[in-house]
Amino acid sequence: MKTIKKISFFAVSVFLFWSCTSYDDSMNYSFMDGMYEPVETEKYKDYEENPFFSVSEHPVSTFSVDADGGAYANMRRFMHLGQTPPKAAVRIEEFINYFTFDYANPADNENVALNSELAVCPWNAEHHLMRVGMKGKSIPENEMPNSNFVFLIDVSGSMSSPDKLEVLKSGFKLMTDQLRDNDKVAIVTYAGAAAVLLQSTNGDEKSKIKKAIDKLGAGGSTAGAEGLITAYEIAQKNFIKNGNNRIIIGSDGDFNVGPSSTEELIELIEEKRESGVYITVLGVGTGNLNDNMMEQIANNGNGNYEYIDSADELVKVFINEKSKFYTVAKDSKIQITFNPDKVASYRLIGYENRSLNNEDFVNDSTDAGEIGAGQTITALYEVVLTTNLSAGPYAQFDFRYKKPGESESRLLQHSINSSPKQMAQASENMRFAASLTAFGLIMKQSAHKGSADKQMVLNLGATAKTFDPNGYRSQFIDIVNEWKPD
Repeated sequence: MKTIKKISFFAVSVFLFWSCTSYDDSMNYSFMDGMYEPVETEKYKDYEENPFFSVSEHPVSTFSVDADGGAYANMRRFMHLGQTPPKAAVRIEEFINYFTFDYANPADNENVALNSELAVCPWNAEHHLMRVGMKGKSIPENEMPNSNFVFLIDVSGSMSSPDKLEVLKSGFKLMTDQLRDNDKVAIVTYAGAAAVLLQSTNGDEKSKIKKAIDKLGAGGSTAGAEGLITAYEIAQKNFIKNGNNRIIIGSDGDFNVGPSSTEELIELIEEKRESGVYITVLGVGTGNLNDNMMEQIANNGNGNYEYIDSADELVKVFINEKSKFYTVAKDSKIQITFNPDKVASYRLIGYENRSLNNEDFVNDSTDAGEIGAGQTITALYEVVLTTNLSAGPYAQFDFRYKKPGESESRLLQHSINSSPKQMAQASENMRFAASLTAFGLIMKQSAHKGSADKQMVLNLGATAKTFDPNGYRSQFIDIVNEWKPD
């Protein structure tokens, strides 16, 4: 792979390089064809792909937003090792939502803006792609609310390899440098039991916070549930009204003491999410990564899930996109009502584990996804249009969300009525989303991938890089260029 743009965090890069090129018997790597690859103890859940639905029978599609990017970064780890990720590890919506799109900001009185587009589907010319986009309100840094963070750090024995705990330590120190004087941070660790390493400390005491982080070492079993309970207790004890209250958990997800099944932890998280405390889950490491558990903790705990595969990803999460830690829209739900006169059938691409019942859309007690400040969310439908050329929208795009601190949702509505374009004439937003989707369909060995291939991915993506904050689109093209499909 081509080297990702260089940064000055040399120590972190050394750790990551070491983790990919050295081996000892205590690490969960296997040796094959001259390189190390993840062993089969990593845990993913394979969701069946969404099928096509007839609009005459099922005109309404309802789902929760997904603001995660973990599946994309995890894919990149496999690709850098010369591997293809397991099908179950591929969540196409996370490939797309890893990236920021060039969407307009919301109106002054709203926290979210909506947009849409139609274009011919590149992998099936008889079909079209319908893109629906959302953007969370941007907040200037000097206007961001004060934060109450709890760093919840897994220090169990499975975290001892350099691509795990040492990477997290570097990341949390990067975040410490971003704290403002009136922000607060506490540190909770868990191995065989939970422990409070640092009581809530003001952001102007950066040296004290970093010294606590430097003390972290790995060993023992993994009482993740106890750690979560302790972290929520501290977050609530130091709760900032109208502030940003968030737990940031770093782990490989290998919980083995106390409640440890995904179902048990989801139940625990569901009890805690009404506290007003959000959660960010950071996955690390290779070999025993429990991707399914961590993604579900984030989905059910008013949070988001990211995977840390490189030093650059630390910078992305903790510096370049730190505004995502500030939620501007919670319980965000999408409902698309297709016009049967214009659309014969449709398939939502991705979001398989985010589907909602249609009646959940108006039920404000139904949990859904969160959108951070300045964050964009994108979803694509593959649709079959009718031959009806009469006037009228193709679909109605309804969106519900709650502003932070509010319990009643707000309704936004957008009519999807723009004329379909050839993909070459579509916006860069559409072309880049289509490129990522085609790549994801190939990675997932999808029955719907049609004629999608490497060259199609490159043709679509390479022409859609004018808007490329921090160079992440160019990095994707580099990955695809070096990819050797099976």
